[in-house]
Amino acid sequence: MKPPPFDHHAPRDLGAALAALAEAGARGKVLAGGQSLIPMLNMRLAAPEHLIDINGVAELDTLEAGPAGVTVGALARHSRVERSAEAAEAQPLLGQALRLVAHPAIRNRGTVVGSLVHADPAAELPAVLALLGGSVRLARAGAAPRDVPAAEFFTGPMESAVRPGELAVSAFFPAPPPRSGTAFREVARRHGDYALAGVAALVALDDDLRVAQARVACVGVGPVPLVLDVTEESAGDDWAAAARAVRERAEPEDDIHATAGYRRHLAGVLAEQALREAALEGRANA
Repeated sequence: MKPPPFDHHAPRDLGAALAALAEAGARGKVLAGGQSLIPMLNMRLAAPEHLIDINGVAELDTLEAGPAGVTVGALARHSRVERSAEAAEAQPLLGQALRLVAHPAIRNRGTVVGSLVHADPAAELPAVLALLGGSVRLARAGAAPRDVPAAEFFTGPMESAVRPGELAVSAFFPAPPPRSGTAFREVARRHGDYALAGVAALVALDDDLRVAQARVACVGVGPVPLVLDVTEESAGDDWAAAARAVRERAEPEDDIHATAGYRRHLAGVLAEQALREAALEGRANA
């Protein structure tokens, strides 16, 4: 299929991009990696009148890692972040999740920020941002940028807090706390498919290497990433109890790929595996 007609804009700097977006308003869409948008256009699931192509805006092609965490610019590709040793050191969960995103060809073109804005409830990166308590920076012409925390950014399936005329210019993934570990587990029908269910986990330990905090973010079991604190259930490394808590609080729906019961079962199994793996990593890093 072919996309509906649209006007193509190719700004060369951020100011021009924001001006084009302001003029287009709700009739505009942003093209970065295009790995989600182009199929939607071809299937006529989206029909913007204006396509603002930001690939020429070099100032958005950034990746910064430091003690506070990782800041990913709007044009940083999945593969660049996945292969960055600095990003992996500052926030290991990013690389753990990115290795599960689609296939290398998709990761070579798709962008981290674009995946967040697309807000697919089965995608890995929204869960990572939600679990870590990260944020997305949004810019618009004539206004100061605003930072939207992950808890407020994902508003529904394929829906985010980005308003007409706004551009997501970067995302911030905070560094993990001391003596902590992370893990990401998922099950898909085929390698590279969206997950039937997936779990990102973070376990932080106290001075005696006992569980001080245990949190998970589940994908594929609700309209937005489901973030759960299972610290109490995880006392004494009781990952089975934590898994039961995840199953009890997940609210998936039936669809053509899996029943709600199967997704709930998967969420529990994957939570137990991911929490155990994250704790082992935390103790190895202590």
